[in-house]
Amino acid sequence: MATQLISRAAVLAIAMWISALALGMAQSSQADGYGPLFALVDAASQRLQTADPVAAAKFKTGDPVDDPQREQQVIDNVTSAADAKHIDTEYVKGIFRDQMDATSAIERARLAGWKLNPGLVPAAVPDLTLLRATIDGLNRIMVDEIAAQWDSLNSANCATSLDNARRGVLAARQLDDLYRQALTSATRSYCR
Repeated sequence: MATQLISRAAVLAIAMWISALALGMAQSSQADGYGPLFALVDAASQRLQTADPVAAAKFKTGDPVDDPQREQQVIDNVTSAADAKHIDTEYVKGIFRDQMDATSAIERARLAGWKLNPGLVPAAVPDLTLLRATIDGLNRIMVDEIAAQWDSLNSANCATSLDNARRGVLAARQLDDLYRQALTSATRSYCR
């Protein structure tokens, strides 16, 4: 029981750190010229980076990558939040569908690698429920950023702003090739 409490406390601390880091990086990076979409793309990147611990948890439990019930819960939550902010719910649904598909692709890649080399599976695996709480927090940040950057996402300069933001996130996060591809996929429908 004490191990579970420490594990939960550690995951909650990590979630709070990620949120604080996202805010701080968004503010400093916009000043460094990465543009108005940096915070949104950075939150998408952080959400993608939950794929490794989620895959490790699923490897440990044997749960499948696909979880239609959880995916529908995410879609319901983000479209409800988008509706409350008076932004296009179908657009937000598409963004999160891309995000979940990219995350699932990373999970599948990690699971395949671990199946071939089980020694690479992380020893410490956070509780999936706590990981989902972190994901939900990042989802809220993303919806808030979509609302805040609505004009940029709908502007003629969106593609340039998105490229700048991706470049900034890739530099800041030092993502490997798999995550670089996933970030491109996750953000492909941002510009309308």
